[in-house]
Amino acid sequence: MSNRTEEIRPVVVERDEQLYAYIRGSVRMNAFAVIADRLPELVNWLAGNGTEFAGAPFFRYNTVDMDGESVVEAGLPVAAAPEPEGDIGVAVLPPGRYATVTHTGHPDQLFGVVAAMREWAAREGLEWDMTVVDGVEHWTCRTESYLTDPRVQPDMSKWEIQLAFRLAD
Repeated sequence: MSNRTEEIRPVVVERDEQLYAYIRGSVRMNAFAVIADRLPELVNWLAGNGTEFAGAPFFRYNTVDMDGESVVEAGLPVAAAPEPEGDIGVAVLPPGRYATVTHTGHPDQLFGVVAAMREWAAREGLEWDMTVVDGVEHWTCRTESYLTDPRVQPDMSKWEIQLAFRLAD
């Protein structure tokens, strides 16, 4: 088995705040489709309301509980805030320093990429902007952006997915 930590090359970047629209849900990791399947609904609603997109769709992990339910948002960066409606909200991704890495491959491989990012950060002496309460991670900002349009490239093994985890100040 290959060592994933040698395969990933995270980069620390400074990001500005980013306005986005979202649908939030509480999901178990083995039932992630519950929130993932809402992303097309969000895209269609925003397009139908004439909202200009400002980046790739993403999932924002507010909490991560590998044994229970995690609070996750299906989001899309926007140029201007639409009027929230129903399950659709508007918020801002916070500015700051982020560790980022772009993975090419099936989303199922992301667990290994996340583990490698954690190992890399530990070696580099970097701390995440995250707290742990009762075994649940509470992230200031942790995103998973889907840079590949599945309508253009349906083969998930060829998708580009960027992880961005905010670092502690």
